[in-house]
Amino acid sequence: MVYSNADECIGRVMGLQVTVAGASGYAGGELLRLLSGHPALELATLTAHAAAGSLVGEVHPHLPSLADRRFADTDLAALSGADVVFLALPHGASAQIVAGLPPDVRVVDLGADHRLADPAAWSKWYGGPHAGSWPYGLPELPGGRPAIAGATRVAAPGCYPTAVALGLAPLLAAGLVEPADLVVVACSGISGAGREARPHLLAGEVIGDTAAYGVGGGHRHVPEMIQTLATAAGAPVSLSFTPVLAPMPRGILATCTARLAAGADAGSLRAALGAAYAAEPLVHLLPEGRWPHTAATLGSAAAHVQVTADVAAGRAVVVVGLDNLGKGAAAQAVQCANLMLGLPETAGLTSAGVAP
Repeated sequence: MVYSNADECIGRVMGLQVTVAGASGYAGGELLRLLSGHPALELATLTAHAAAGSLVGEVHPHLPSLADRRFADTDLAALSGADVVFLALPHGASAQIVAGLPPDVRVVDLGADHRLADPAAWSKWYGGPHAGSWPYGLPELPGGRPAIAGATRVAAPGCYPTAVALGLAPLLAAGLVEPADLVVVACSGISGAGREARPHLLAGEVIGDTAAYGVGGGHRHVPEMIQTLATAAGAPVSLSFTPVLAPMPRGILATCTARLAAGADAGSLRAALGAAYAAEPLVHLLPEGRWPHTAATLGSAAAHVQVTADVAAGRAVVVVGLDNLGKGAAAQAVQCANLMLGLPETAGLTSAGVAP
């Protein structure tokens, strides 16, 4: 179906029913915030596990329009009646639910269950049987948008892999950096660890402190990053990834470096990112000399990118900033759902952040 404009498109599909499973978590709450203002989608059942039976307002007091709604148990019958199901569940919990859904129900999985193509990688990092891979929900990658638009099942990327792919994939695809020497140090807000109460994530432990974790390739997102970057490079890649927990509620700042290929310089690096993102509504290459920072993307569905060449070290340096609950999770999932439904890609989303 071809519509003459975005308003006609939205008007034709208004009233589509959307269910969010895992709606009591941080990513689930951000989904509720975005979907409650979506021009074409209506929130149907909102499900949770431990919070089932609770009022939404008790768990998400920032959502007054949904305050009197109650979380239901994650029931297959309720999910099956929706037009779109968002799964904001712990890793490993989605596959069994999806197996019981009708094939025509569109599903966007925010967990890792369907991101990895290699069963051995899934087994190593997550354990249990591999549920198979789905189209990867990062529209800005080459071929990503048509694959998502033609799918009824999409695997939304992780927050760190989104930032790393947006920074490095265009440079690898253009042959401007060497795939054998990729290094990423990325800071994340504590919401990236989920809502479960854990001692090392208490405010008294986090405020005033910054700490690396999963050092030496010990983070579960590593195989996802390698998979995406190797596809972009058309060759195997070597990646050293160090995540850092920062004393902020949300946000990611990823500093990605790679050895420059012969003939590459700051101009060619910038040209490659400019060509990749010139027409992208939710990825912004910043003006030269202006570097991303997390506060600028707070509450936004967008990512900010900047690049230069460290000539003395012979390395490209790309910095990517995004909201880990926005472009790194819920906003990206809504972006994918819009594509799957034939809606304007940015419906219900904004590239503007919140300040101060």
